[in-house]
Formats: sequence, C-alpha cells, structure tokens
Amino acid sequence: MIIIMNAVITGAVSQETATASSSVTIVTPIGITKSVDMNFGNVATNSTGGTVVLTTGGSTSITGGLTLPANTGTVTAAAFEVTGEANYTYTIALTIGTIILQDEAGTPNEMTVDTFVSNPDATGALTSGVQTINMGANLNVAGGQAPGVYRNSGGLTVTVNYN
Repeated sequence: MIIIMNAVITGAVSQETATASSSVTIVTPIGITKSVDMNFGNVATNSTGGTVVLTTGGSTSITGGLTLPANTGTVTAAAFEVTGEANYTYTIALTIGTIILQDEAGTPNEMTVDTFVSNPDATGALTSGVQTINMGANLNVAGGQAPGVYRNSGGLTVTVNYN
C-alpha cells in the first residue's frame, strides 16, 4: 500500500517552462548646436542707463535712458538647433544667473545680461527630428556706459534632455 501512494504522489508533480525574448531600440541621441549668436545691436545711453530687452523673435525694446539708433546694427536672438529622434519631446534648461560682457578694448568696463527666455519655453518637440530654440535676454546698461564693443565668448548655455 505504501508503494502505490508513492507512485500516485510522484505522478502528480509536473514542471512547465516558458521562454521570453528580449529586445531594445536605440534611439537617435539628442544633440544641440548653436546656429546664431545673441546680439543686442547698437545702443546709445545717457547718464541714467537702462535695459535692452531682446525677444526670442529678435526684436529689441528699451527702458530708462537708452536709445536705439536708426542704424540698429545686427540684432539677433541666439538660436540653437536641436536634433534627435522624430516625435520625441525634450526639456529645455537655460543659462541661470548673469553673464558679463566685457569691453573688447581691455578696459574694466562691463555690462550684464540676465533674464533669459526661450521659444519654445520649457519643453520642445522633435516633430520631424529637428527643432530650433530661440533665446532672448535683458542687457543691463549703466548710465554713462563707455562706448565700445562688449562681448562674452560663451556662457549662454542651453541644455536639452529627452523626456
């Protein structure tokens, strides 16, 4: 009788096995390159100074004692080309803080750029695998700012990451 029960118990135990495959899709890496530098154009000041507001569309307006001469010079919002996988979205992070422009003549004169804005703003979409980000900002000009060309050789940063 013990032998029969052992055979019944052994036959009731079974083992099943299933398998699954694995895969991965490597997407096009997100990339960004500068295509246009930011330029506030020509500005004239008096003893009170003011601010030049550069929009993401590349137009300027002024506050305070500044004047935009008829000869505007080159006025451009910064532009960056983002490339990557079509139909993906991404986050946009801009320069935080203040950028200092220094007089190219080597004098201690400087101005600051701040209040950075972009279009698109915080999130972009790579509808066809490419999108342009335009960047504007405020230029703060002191009263009696010395004439000259003021420049910064970097510092305007845009960081992008896939969502």
